[in-house]
Amino acid sequence: MNRPYVLTHLIRDLRIEWRSKDAINSMLFFALIIVVLFSLAFDPTREVSRQIAGGILSVATMFASVTALNQTWAREIRNNVLDAQRMAPAPASALFLAKVLVNFFFVTIVQLVLAPLFIIFYNLRSVGPAWPLLLVLPLGTWALLVNGTFFAALSIRTRNRELLLPLILFPIYIPALLAMVLATTGILTGEADPTLWIKFLAGYDVIFTTVGLLLFETVIQAE
Repeated sequence: MNRPYVLTHLIRDLRIEWRSKDAINSMLFFALIIVVLFSLAFDPTREVSRQIAGGILSVATMFASVTALNQTWAREIRNNVLDAQRMAPAPASALFLAKVLVNFFFVTIVQLVLAPLFIIFYNLRSVGPAWPLLLVLPLGTWALLVNGTFFAALSIRTRNRELLLPLILFPIYIPALLAMVLATTGILTGEADPTLWIKFLAGYDVIFTTVGLLLFETVIQAE
């Protein structure tokens, strides 16, 4: 894989999003709605908030990410941009990795915005050391986006791709979602060691990133 190709695709997508802000605005909208609704549905005492915060954050990230993933390849169809990229000398894996990195950047911004809101709405405090969250959240987010970007490309030619993507993505992502929730809950409550779940997420990311890079050439060339 050639790094200049990855960087070129990455800068292009960032510039497009900077001008339109479609993906980031829609993600923030859905994520904020989920956070606010759950805060109204539960009594966010300190004990309860530590137990449910991991699940709420993971669900908010998941549904917000689907919005961005649906737009990832829709832009490429316009004006036959995807056809031009197929004929370019750049490897398809560079395009795939750039798309994953762009989505990861956007979702990380959303998570950074949600973090203080979680602390406020749920009176959130970590019993144990909170630094493992810096591993759990990126690993869980990458697991979602690497699969989501791949399956979004796989379903790009279908008529109901907005509906098909969650149906394909969510079953594949469930193991990583459970690991992310359990690790986050264990960190916040101090009741469990998250090391096992962090290792699981790391292994999951390596496997599915490798599979995505190897198979993306076939997916992008398929009609």
